[in-house]
Amino acid sequence: MFAGEVGTPAAFLGVMPTQSLRRTTPDPVWFDCEFPRLPDDCEFDQILPRRLREYSAFHWTTVEVCRHAATWLVSGPETRVLDVGCGPGKFCAIGAFATAGHFTGVEQRKRLCRTAWDMLEHYCIPRVRILHANVMEMSFGGFDAFYLFNPFEENLAPEFKIDDEVPVEIQYYGLYIDYVRRQLSQLRLGTRVVTFWGSCHEIPPCYDCEETAFDGKLRLWMKRRDLPVEQSSFAEALKGDAAIFSII
Repeated sequence: MFAGEVGTPAAFLGVMPTQSLRRTTPDPVWFDCEFPRLPDDCEFDQILPRRLREYSAFHWTTVEVCRHAATWLVSGPETRVLDVGCGPGKFCAIGAFATAGHFTGVEQRKRLCRTAWDMLEHYCIPRVRILHANVMEMSFGGFDAFYLFNPFEENLAPEFKIDDEVPVEIQYYGLYIDYVRRQLSQLRLGTRVVTFWGSCHEIPPCYDCEETAFDGKLRLWMKRRDLPVEQSSFAEALKGDAAIFSII
C-alpha cells in the first residue's frame, strides 16, 4: 500500500507532520490563491523546514529547470508524470504550477514525504500526489513521462547522501538502474523522459536524446523503437568493476 496521496489530510493517513507549515510558515508573497506565480528558489526554500534548506543547492532542482523540464514532459492535461526520488516535492509542485499535467512523486524517505504532504495540502496545489515507496514497488505503465534527477547516485557516493534514514550501498545502484531500464523499455513509443545531471545509465538504448538545455545537463529522451529486453545487468557489472561508473 502506498501512503500520502495529496488531498488526504496527513492525520487521516496516520502521518503526523514533523513541522506544520501552517503553524510556522506564513503564506509566501509569490503564492496567491487567485493569481499564483512561480517562485524563485529562495522564495521556495522559505516554505521548507529549516533543516531541509541546506540541501537545496545540491539536491533539489532549481525552479527554472523544473519549469523547463515540466514543459518538455507535459503535452496536455492528460499527461501523467512520475518523478523518481521526488524529495520534498519541489519538481511536482512547480510542474503543477507551470503546466496542466498530473504529477506523482515517489520518495522512500518518509520525512521528505511528510514535508511534501504538508506543503501540498497547505497551499492546495492541485494535480499532485506524493507516494512513500521504493521505486521498485512502482509500475511505470500508468505514466506517460518521467523525471530523473540523479535519484540513485548517492549509492555510488554516500558522502552526498541526505541522511541515514535509508541504506545506501553500491549494489543498490545497479538494482535500481536495472529496474528502471526494464520499466522504461516496456513503455509505448513516444514515452518521454527528462534527466538532469547524472550518468543517464537509467535510459535504455531504445530511447534517443532529442533536446538538451542548461549546458547539456538537462536532457529530453524519447522512446523511438522497440528492442528486446536487455539481458545485461548493471548490478552484475558493478560486482566486477565499480570504477567504470562515474558521476557526471
